[in-house]
Amino acid sequence: MDDIQTRLQEASQNCLKAFLNWDGQKKDAKAQEELHAAIHELRKVSSRLEIELALSERDQMTSKPLPIPPHRSSKKVPKDNNSGPKAGGNNAPKESSGGVEIQSKPKRRRTAPKSGSEEE
Repeated sequence: MDDIQTRLQEASQNCLKAFLNWDGQKKDAKAQEELHAAIHELRKVSSRLEIELALSERDQMTSKPLPIPPHRSSKKVPKDNNSGPKAGGNNAPKESSGGVEIQSKPKRRRTAPKSGSEEE
């Protein structure tokens, strides 16, 4: 962590110096390039700091073990016909649609394209 702290202090000092240099002469391409480099270095250090923060959060979270949920087969399932994975939805029996039977149209077959000339 001391390495990150040192890098953060140096990068922020360099960035501030580059900013003040650029602020005095905004049209100078070299000052602008140095400021871009300083900002880039500051971003790298802040990214490293963010990674360290995430790692420490992960270590804290894993110190508390998660409870293991019971297996699905150990749960008691009611024995009626209206429950279970096939109850309702597309797998429901036709009686569950409220007594209304829905008729579907017969499937149409494709006709073969007519060959030859069509002269009438």
